[in-house]
Amino acid sequence: MCRNIRPLNNFEPAATPGEVRSAALQYVRKVSGTTKPSAANKQTFDDAVDAIAAVTQRLLDSLVTSAPPKDREVEAAKARARNEARFGTATSVFDHDHDHHHDDEDHDHSHLHAQVID
Repeated sequence: MCRNIRPLNNFEPAATPGEVRSAALQYVRKVSGTTKPSAANKQTFDDAVDAIAAVTQRLLDSLVTSAPPKDREVEAAKARARNEARFGTATSVFDHDHDHHHDDEDHDHSHLHAQVID
């Protein structure tokens, strides 16, 4: 789960609210030990995701660095090269049909995809 949380600081373009929320969701899933909370815990789970996303956004907005922003395309190319070295092909881990159904619209397919950006 948490291995899919990617660094979000110092990228051009900056991290989107969706990326921040995805990282918060992965964190809450890891800490709670569940990918889908029970009905009794859903509101608490969702509140935690919202709170962590807000704190994460404040953190990203407050961080200061003198390093030039990282280019998303360059970092993605590096990740593809690492995947190619690890798996033998840069795209093989992504080649599958998406004909399976998920009720959770926030589902990120982390169980199927290799990490693209470390």
